[in-house]
Amino acid sequence: MIQDAIWTPSDNDLHAEKTRIATEAGVIGQEKLEVLARAAFAAKDRTYSPYSHFPVGAAVLDTKGTIHTGQNIEVATYSEAAHAEEQAIKNAVSTGVIASQGRMFVRAIAATAAPCGRCRQIIAEFSDNPLVIILDTNGNIQTITSLVIFLPLAFSPKDLPGQ
Repeated sequence: MIQDAIWTPSDNDLHAEKTRIATEAGVIGQEKLEVLARAAFAAKDRTYSPYSHFPVGAAVLDTKGTIHTGQNIEVATYSEAAHAEEQAIKNAVSTGVIASQGRMFVRAIAATAAPCGRCRQIIAEFSDNPLVIILDTNGNIQTITSLVIFLPLAFSPKDLPGQ
């Protein structure tokens, strides 16, 4: 019985997701992904991180091709700090992107550090498995993956009744 409940992605699932990531990256294009990476890296310079001294920048590519940036903004309590990925998404929402593109507007997100669990959940709220791009310390693309790899079996609005 327990054996029937054990889940891990199969080799076929992983291969299919890798193929999807490569296809989506190709459709978006290397030039646009590099512009997204530069925007995330530049956003890092606008952080307010006096406590951790760990500046993080992020940039969201929406479904219409617009880039929205964000950065971490710390407060003394830490738990109330705004994360870069969260800020980029909230900045996009504040421009009216949901009205023009719908709630699932995040096509790709780049960040200067891997998104934490909280940010992964926020990304899941506004996307349908976007590309997740992690930069190296020089702002170059280091890793291209997907939210489904970072947050398998995510709880999202589609899991709620009536969604």
